[in-house]
Amino acid sequence: MFTSVLMIEKALTSADVEFVTSLHGDEPVTFHVLLQPRGDQADRLLRAIDDIALGEIDEAARENETPEGDEARSVGRQALDVSLTALRSAGSPAEGRFVEDHPLDALRRLVDEIGADEVIVLTDPHYVEEFFHRDWASRARHKVGVPVLKLFSHSKA
Repeated sequence: MFTSVLMIEKALTSADVEFVTSLHGDEPVTFHVLLQPRGDQADRLLRAIDDIALGEIDEAARENETPEGDEARSVGRQALDVSLTALRSAGSPAEGRFVEDHPLDALRRLVDEIGADEVIVLTDPHYVEEFFHRDWASRARHKVGVPVLKLFSHSKA
């Protein structure tokens, strides 16, 4: 059984689930999901710049509507439940944890705890952070000691 840690920031879409569950062909994969909601990650300005870079001007104007704090945690916990249910429905064992602080520290602890074979970071593009190599995948490569695969979400959740 292959063990993957899947880091996400929002609920997985059906396309995301199909993609990650088919990465290893017929080999069975167990997923350990870590979710930290987008509203708890970066400030509004960075999120707005990402939206503009993607050509989503309307989204940039609505960044002040992105849940933050307690509201982000509530939405995030629901997103985690939806994602776990979707992975299980696709035939993959899945467990999950909600991350409130320091997602890379939580990632390193989990990888060590479960003996993960890989980390998959599945998020929307974050151009500013990626340019400066401050995105989750870039930073995780120096912390976890297993391969880190960076994937972009297929569509909006």
